[in-house]
Amino acid sequence: MVAPEAANAAREQGSVAAQRRILGDLADSPGVARAADLVTKAGTSARTEGRALHAAVRTLPVPTEPVARLWHGANLLREHRGDGHVAALLTEGIGGTEAHVLHALSEGMPAEKFGRVGHLPKAQLTAVVDGMRARGLIGADGWLTAAGRQTKERVESLTDELAAPAYDVLEPDELDQLVEDLEPLTAVLVAAGSQ
Repeated sequence: MVAPEAANAAREQGSVAAQRRILGDLADSPGVARAADLVTKAGTSARTEGRALHAAVRTLPVPTEPVARLWHGANLLREHRGDGHVAALLTEGIGGTEAHVLHALSEGMPAEKFGRVGHLPKAQLTAVVDGMRARGLIGADGWLTAAGRQTKERVESLTDELAAPAYDVLEPDELDQLVEDLEPLTAVLVAAGSQ
């Protein structure tokens, strides 16, 4: 058995090593250090009420090395957003497996082909899809209905709304700087398939 601290340290070390490998010389650019400071500022200033995963990550020490700090700050913001996404799903009455089915179908992928639920016993996945069909979210053709697409849109819109306050601590010029510093990093990471 691995202690949580060791697992978390390995996750951070692996993520930082991968970022350094992919970013190359960009990893040591001034933009990484600035972005790291800004995402960490946003991530450590965001409220934790109702955000269990975000609150848990907030208890971890903030790394000093810029790439590690950038990863940590992004992880804080990801968990903050993720906790809000769960709240948005629950607001729409969408449970865990249903969330994966909703996402798969919204991306044009049959639920049984989606990795996060494709492994489930066929009867279990069928029951979830049938339940969503009975609620008018999935049509007889197995795809999202207009109501299903609207539900997905409401979930995403509320998720965005709930994530936004984390950035309120940043001044407009800081937010502009963050976007400017992240754009070249994002381009390299996306080109490498890191999404």
